[in-house]
Amino acid sequence: MTGRVVVLTGGVGGAKLVLGLAHLIAPEAITAIVNTGDDFRHLGLAISPDIDTLLYTLSGKANGAQGWGREGETWQFMDALRSLGGEDWFNLGDGDLALHIERSAALARGETLSAITRRFGEAWGVRTRMLPMSDDPVATHLATDIGDLPFQRYFVEHRCAPAVGAIRFDGADGASPAPGVIEAIRDPATRAILIAPSNPYLSVDPILAVPGIRRALEAAEAPIVAVSPIVGGKAVKGPTAKLMAELGVAPTPAAVAAHYAGILDGLLVDERDATIDLVIPYDRADTLMTTLDDRVRVAHAALALAERLAR
Repeated sequence: MTGRVVVLTGGVGGAKLVLGLAHLIAPEAITAIVNTGDDFRHLGLAISPDIDTLLYTLSGKANGAQGWGREGETWQFMDALRSLGGEDWFNLGDGDLALHIERSAALARGETLSAITRRFGEAWGVRTRMLPMSDDPVATHLATDIGDLPFQRYFVEHRCAPAVGAIRFDGADGASPAPGVIEAIRDPATRAILIAPSNPYLSVDPILAVPGIRRALEAAEAPIVAVSPIVGGKAVKGPTAKLMAELGVAPTPAAVAAHYAGILDGLLVDERDATIDLVIPYDRADTLMTTLDDRVRVAHAALALAERLAR
């Protein structure tokens, strides 16, 4: 496929797909629109987990075993913090601190998150264009059986154990898409728009909640293809299937397609899932992404479906 590709992404699964794309087509031809609903302040530092996961992945610095954080990370800061009785539920590695400290200082100087993200990518040789969904703060909150929880408290501190009844995105109504986001979706050179196999509710919905982005996707000329995050009725990683069940939604590819109704043209379904009846076109593939070859294979399958839809 020639032309540009736009990817809506968040979390480890999204970063894996973007990496596969970057080994399949020119990295410069990819624009990743990244969820920032997970962003938060911790110990006075501005932390952007999904941006950092993508940055580490594309720069070759990611921890290969866990898919997030830095390879060869050390934890002297956390040991010292713990000795002082500080909050230790969210781990900050010694190398990881450099990103958070520099980002916090740059934001305090008046730089935008998108400008900072671009600068970090350039410093580490990342050729893929990484755009936060917005330069304005948006915070994901979950209404749970133990009360209201900001996303990181739910995801990290409580390890997704509380039952979820509702999700909201504080600040989304007043946020604006970051510079380049709408332009990338509308660009006549964009040949495909992919929705990564990220959690639809926690990683993709925050992006869609920013005014203007869903509307741009609904009007997009390029085919929009989602990679289902469901594999054999389960989520590969994270709380997707558990969350769907708690929200009264069956963890199936059909439910994923229904969730994206109005913007989706096609769905890439894992070959392990039962035969399904979808009102939109779909293809099957092995969507597990353990190795780099796997990531390239899934990226190829998603682009092939988009190309078929474009024809």
